[in-house]
Amino acid sequence: MAMESTGVSGDALLHKARAALAAYSPLTIREPGTVPAAVLVPLYLKDGEVHVLFTERTHHVEHHKGQISFPGGARDPEDPDLMTTALRESYEEAGIRPEDVEVIGRLDDIITITNFLVTPYVGVLRCDSGYQFCAHPHEVASLLEVPLPHLLDWRNMELELRQWRGTPVLVPAFRWNGYRIWGATARILKQFLDLLQS
Repeated sequence: MAMESTGVSGDALLHKARAALAAYSPLTIREPGTVPAAVLVPLYLKDGEVHVLFTERTHHVEHHKGQISFPGGARDPEDPDLMTTALRESYEEAGIRPEDVEVIGRLDDIITITNFLVTPYVGVLRCDSGYQFCAHPHEVASLLEVPLPHLLDWRNMELELRQWRGTPVLVPAFRWNGYRIWGATARILKQFLDLLQS
């Protein structure tokens, strides 16, 4: 079902996101043997519309080559917490300065098939019309600035049958401008979109 985005201003959508996340208690997973990691779901205004930033990973990185993902990565030993990890990685990969991010909440922890235990944070970037991103050339092939109303339109989403630890599960995938957003990134995105519409 498509969310009615006509007439919903970018500011109103950001207000809705703040309210939805403030009211949500995210699931925390404890699983020994997994690698702790964190990502940032960056929201920002551009041309009056809320956009979401994704990175297309290069083929030089160790994990998830060529995939579309949120900025983020594994926790460094010197990171005091996972929010620091998400903000540090977002700066390293996309040039998002930590002081420009208002973290408005977090989503459920998820475990990837590559054994990362990912904690997703949602952040609003302090800007009025677009943000001066700077992609790290070794890690990021390109930056995708996707309008949130496009993602809220379920005609741009499909469900696929995949195996997860031996069990068939339906997983989401999203399409935008010839790109395909799938895997853990799509699962995180779907939870955020569901919360926005609840």
